[in-house]
Amino acid sequence: MAFYGGVHPKYQKEISCSKPFESMPSPEIVHIFLSQHIGAPCTQTVEKGDKVFAGQKVGESEAFVSAPVHSSVSGVVVDVLPKPHPSGLLSPAIVIQSDGQDKLHKSVKPRKNFDKLSQEKIIELVREAGIVGMGGAMFPTHVKLCPPENASIDTLVVNGAECEPYLTCDHRLLVEESEKIFSGMKILMKALGVEKAVVGIEENKPDGIKALSEAVEDPFIKVVSLPVKYPQGAEKILVKVLTGREIPTGKLPLDSGVVVENVGTLAAVHEAVASGKPLIERSLTCTGSGVTEPKNLRVKIGTRMKDIIAYCGGYKGTPERLFVGGPMMGIAQPTDEASIIKGNNGVTVFSRGTFQDPEESPCIRCGKCLEVCPYTLVPFYLASLVEAGKFSRAKEWGILDCMECGACGFICPAKRFLVQRLKYGKAKVMEAGRK
Repeated sequence: MAFYGGVHPKYQKEISCSKPFESMPSPEIVHIFLSQHIGAPCTQTVEKGDKVFAGQKVGESEAFVSAPVHSSVSGVVVDVLPKPHPSGLLSPAIVIQSDGQDKLHKSVKPRKNFDKLSQEKIIELVREAGIVGMGGAMFPTHVKLCPPENASIDTLVVNGAECEPYLTCDHRLLVEESEKIFSGMKILMKALGVEKAVVGIEENKPDGIKALSEAVEDPFIKVVSLPVKYPQGAEKILVKVLTGREIPTGKLPLDSGVVVENVGTLAAVHEAVASGKPLIERSLTCTGSGVTEPKNLRVKIGTRMKDIIAYCGGYKGTPERLFVGGPMMGIAQPTDEASIIKGNNGVTVFSRGTFQDPEESPCIRCGKCLEVCPYTLVPFYLASLVEAGKFSRAKEWGILDCMECGACGFICPAKRFLVQRLKYGKAKVMEAGRK
């Protein structure tokens, strides 16, 4: 069940993997971004001065590929203006002053006999709850539950690999909330009309594998232990390893008969359908050499990173780098004022001296980047095409297949900024396509 390529970075999961979840108290201020998903951004449905409740819808869109957003606290809307977004840009956000009471909106209430709901009702509830992929992709979940009529879906693939170094929140979900994950799995299997599911978990999480295996009460659901190798959790890789099916270039998993969901998404689906609770909080790991006390947390959506770090004892030493996510695929942040959105599974801080800034040198054509690229691309050549502005040629050589895992840059002896160039090249290719 091995895949081609991949690397073995220092995983450093022992820092937090044994830390049970703590529920972080509601912060004084939350920033609810109107764009927290792939697809059309939302339009605000509240105004400055409005009183809101936890779980109340505050942003909506009529577009199919979109997802509503909800207030994560009870309080008052104090403004709607651009705020630092985890993307590194400014983005419109509803600023809510919490009253500290976390009063739930009247629509948030448990649902009896949720296992009797129809496929259509499940999809409606998932959409209304604003659930998106919580492994980082942030693709609206209800869209995956509505495949085209010509698609023949027969398997749900569940991503519990959590191959990104340092992060352990999915691991803790497997250990602490395996029943919710199993429930969410059954709900989505019903919505998709499939009988089979397979869960992939890296073997460095034996307690997580054990907990979910014991929770699963269905002979058609398999829990599979996978070798530890980054990026094991990438969607196309996981599908190939667990089902043997290839996802062609430019195609989606549904084109190969599968739908892929993260374990965090499944737990959120259970909360939405069984408890009536929209996606207003998520699990994440706050970790790294620059954090005084690394923790796994349940955090309100819209919480500022600086408040999360403060809850973990503040900075340890002099902070040098702050990532939302982990060090391989995370996004470096220019400020700790940025606030958490639905797809953020970690806040990783490194103190000064943890890294030595690499100095690029010319490519020596060693071919190591070819050996580790899981999609068998030629990263050094693609990077040279991007530098030369030959974007149409880069497209021909498969640049859009790059998943930006960073394995090529990690292994490069010349310390070339390969993934940065490929990411820029992909953006230019897609921009040209839109034009």
